Formats: sequence, C-alpha cells, structure tokens
Amino acid sequence: MNTAGPDGGVAGAPQTTYREAVREAIREALRRDERVFLMGEDVGSYGGCFAVSLGLLEEFGPERIRDTPLSESAFVGAGIGAALGGMRPIVEIMTVNFSLLALDQILNNAATLLHMSGGQLNVPLVIRMTTGAGRQLAAQHSHSLEGWYAHIPGLRILTPATLDDARGMLWPALEDPDPVLIFEHGGLYGMPGVAGPGPVDITRAALRRSGGDVTLIAYGGTLGKTLSAAAELAAGGVEADVIDLRVLRPLDDATILESVGRTHRTVVVDEGWRSGGLSAEIAARIAERAFYELDAPVARVCTAEAPIPYARHLEEAAVPQVAGIVEAVREVVAT
Repeated sequence: MNTAGPDGGVAGAPQTTYREAVREAIREALRRDERVFLMGEDVGSYGGCFAVSLGLLEEFGPERIRDTPLSESAFVGAGIGAALGGMRPIVEIMTVNFSLLALDQILNNAATLLHMSGGQLNVPLVIRMTTGAGRQLAAQHSHSLEGWYAHIPGLRILTPATLDDARGMLWPALEDPDPVLIFEHGGLYGMPGVAGPGPVDITRAALRRSGGDVTLIAYGGTLGKTLSAAAELAAGGVEADVIDLRVLRPLDDATILESVGRTHRTVVVDEGWRSGGLSAEIAARIAERAFYELDAPVARVCTAEAPIPYARHLEEAAVPQVAGIVEAVREVVAT
C-alpha cells in the first residue's frame, strides 16, 4: 500500500520540483491525446519564461509546441477558436498581469459562448498563467488577480499549491468541456518534493492540517506560509485547521463550513487585495451560512492596498507573511 509523504506525495517516489511536475503533466497530456497542444510566448525554443516547457519542443515538434506573437488577445483568441474546432489547447500566459490584455477574449468569448449559443458551443480550453509576488518583479509581473477571474461565471479557477496538484490538475482540466484557468504561483516553481501520478479532484478544497481552535483558509502561494504559521501556533497551544481552497470557482462551501462549524473562528489568507477580493467573498459566505457558529468575526490577512513594490523589503511588507498570519490568529483566538 502506498504511504503519503509529508508533502502529500507518495513516500519513496523520486524527488522533483513544482516546475517539473507541471512539465510532466503537460508531457503526459500531449502523449495521451493528439488534440492537445501548447501555445504561448516563448514556450518553444526558449523553454518558457519560467522553464516549464523546457525540452518539449524537441520532443513534440513545432506543431504541438507553438510559439506565438506577443499579443495575448490574439493567441488566447486562437486558443478559443481551436477549442471550438475540437482541439484541446493549453494556452500559457506569461503572468497574470498580462492576462488583462486578453480579458475581452476570456470574459466575452470563452466564458460566455456556451450560454450565448444556447448550450451548443463548449470551449474546452485550459489557460495557465503565473501569479503572485515575492520575486522582485515589480508591479506589472507580481499581482494576484485570480480572485478577479473567480468573479466570472462560466470559468473554473484552479490554484495548485502542492506538487500533487501541479502534476494532477491539468488532465482533468483538459477533460472539462468548459474553460479552465490554472494559476501557478511563481514562488512555487522551485519547490522540491514528490508528486503523485494524478489525476486529482478539481472540485473540492483539501484539509491540509487538522486542529480544533481556528480555521485558516489559504490557497496557492499562501498555503506554505499558512502551514508554517499553524506549526508556530501549535507550539503555543493553538491548533488550526488549514484548508487549501485549490478551486476558487466554484468554491467548496461545504468543506469551509464544516471546519468553521468545529472551530468557530476563521482567518482567511489571500495574496489578493482586501477590498472587493476573494477573502471578502469567503467571509460573506461564512457570515451568511454559519454566523451563529462564529465566536469571533472572520479575520483577513491580505496584500496591502498598493501596487506590488520592487524593493525586497517593501515587497515582503506588502504581502502576507507568517508573522502577520500568527498575529491575526492570536487576536481571533483571544476574542
């Protein structure tokens, strides 16, 4: 019987990284289905801006690993057209900030065509993009906008935070008849560990740590910090549930509410901005459906209301850190 290692993978499996797990997921998809192809800026001979597609051009050729012009609107539109034509495109956008140049295609075409065609036109498209801060890439390469996309009906939003999810989310996403956006936090690409063979569930959140005193809700790049905060809190006698959302749309309300019903206190950790953000949506759902279970108001740890700074000390001050999570939990528990 397989036993799970500390990072959720299979004990004894070979070491890899988050980046290599994503690459292996793409490789497997290309091998399994001839309709699958990868397209985006520098994904071919350069191997991808973050080296995710390194070596795939040599293995699969330029018909299936396609470098595109520097026009997000154009190549996302081409991906939508290919999906409508029966292909299974994986479109890579270099960073989430640049996806705004394709927002018209994503919102007004990919997300709406099924509805506007009366159920006749599915768009089986996967869009991958890097998100998040922490790498001194300044404002135009560092924001966390996945909560914006979680606002849009017609899309499924995935945020793999573990090697298992980096490896296992892509194939189920390609099997989905509707558009799926996968947000890969740039700070995770070098994360070492082991990855299970997949596929994984892309409909549910995951309880990554159990404890009865407080529920910590995180996703993507904030999960590791939240688990570190939970370990620090445990040393002081506060035991936390840590929920990895994994799927931002549709949110897994059942897992969240079950945990809140046991712990009666909640802190949401979100690298997006506080105002009008995903953390606000989660807090509102808890208030609407579990208000009388709460022993304290829902707390939030979010990015400062400013563009992400370039200077390292300012960037670190702007985004959620372990110390801030610990402080927020202690305030909630003391209430």
